[in-house]
Amino acid sequence: MRHTEFWARLEHALGTAYAGSWAEQVVLAEVGGRTVREALDAGVPPKQVWAAVWRHLELPPSQL
Repeated sequence: MRHTEFWARLEHALGTAYAGSWAEQVVLAEVGGRTVREALDAGVPPKQVWAAVWRHLELPPSQL
């Protein structure tokens, strides 16, 4: 998964206006206790970050 696909999925799940701020505020234990943006900036693969987001938001299996 590329970063562009990750951000498109996050915007689809949360809405364009909210996705960016959510990614900078919510800390996920699964990515080392970092926010989404921190995890991506630290080099955590977008697919791994998306899986953590997917579980945190309890999204349907079709969005994994």
